[in-house]
Amino acid sequence: MSWLGDDDDLDDVEEFDESRIRTRPNPKANRPRTKRRPAHDDAEIGRILGVDRGRYSVLLGEDTADERMITAARARELRRTPIVTGDEARVVGDLSGDDGTLGRIVGIVERTSLLRRSADDTDQVERVIVANADQMLVVVAAADPEPRARLVDRYLVAALDAGIRPLLVVTKTDLADPADFLAHFDGLDLTVFTSARGHMPVDEIGTALVGHSTVFVGHSGVGKSTLVNALVPEAHRATGHVNEVTGRGRHTSSSTVSLRYVGATGSGWVIDTPGVRSFGLGHVDPANILTAYTELAEIAENCPRGCTHLADAEDCALNEAAADGELSETGQARLESLQRLLATFAG
Repeated sequence: MSWLGDDDDLDDVEEFDESRIRTRPNPKANRPRTKRRPAHDDAEIGRILGVDRGRYSVLLGEDTADERMITAARARELRRTPIVTGDEARVVGDLSGDDGTLGRIVGIVERTSLLRRSADDTDQVERVIVANADQMLVVVAAADPEPRARLVDRYLVAALDAGIRPLLVVTKTDLADPADFLAHFDGLDLTVFTSARGHMPVDEIGTALVGHSTVFVGHSGVGKSTLVNALVPEAHRATGHVNEVTGRGRHTSSSTVSLRYVGATGSGWVIDTPGVRSFGLGHVDPANILTAYTELAEIAENCPRGCTHLADAEDCALNEAAADGELSETGQARLESLQRLLATFAG
């Protein structure tokens, strides 16, 4: 039996013949994949507090009656996107925070800052440490282990490159006088705190943390974890000791984590990081360092193209201003500070 009538012409239906159309077989009999992604208009934005084996701790509803902590995984489309502590993430899925539930991170809000380091000064591949911090607290010991001015310089360069305000805490001042070490940083806008056994300036440091997101960095064994525990008692960060033979501290903080500081005048965020013995600057743009010295940056506009601004740079407007006595005593100290940091970056 045919569905064609007696008056139908076979030639008229050839245009409907689909026998020549080739289709790829779909053995799984599922819907074809599409590159179109859902908009996730219902996503909530939360703060990444830490990560453990691919699971992110996310704080939702911060500072509201609905504040809660959830666990989330990274969406497949973000597998090449670094997600770090301090990020503000767009999260969907089960956002109740109940045991056994899992949300999904589907996007990252544009960052205000990004603290990075490279493996060494020749490495252009950056390692993202923390996002959206606006302060860096460098912790260094006056002794045991001996302070390393060059490492602190590198921290400062990384902070200035990221547009982050640097602070400095010198611990163990009962063991040695840090005056000579601190003289190394004359001319730099740097708030300095000193700490000794039995006298840790928790309140003074805490006041500087209120309203800020502050990343703590420091060499192993300088007392960074001890300071974090004093500021945030419920943190329970592991503390260690310094090896008497090598003079090196043992890494005790194994991961980067955000902790809420609550003081008499308000709250802030403490971001504790693992101790490091090196801090590569291969990713840094030296021009960002100059912008931190506003008055010197204005003078440097008269420098020739490609000027390094180092002490031996020819035709450098900064060096000429210093030689002609146009810089104040403070300006001279700031120039020396700038050139020291640029030299650290250069070599």
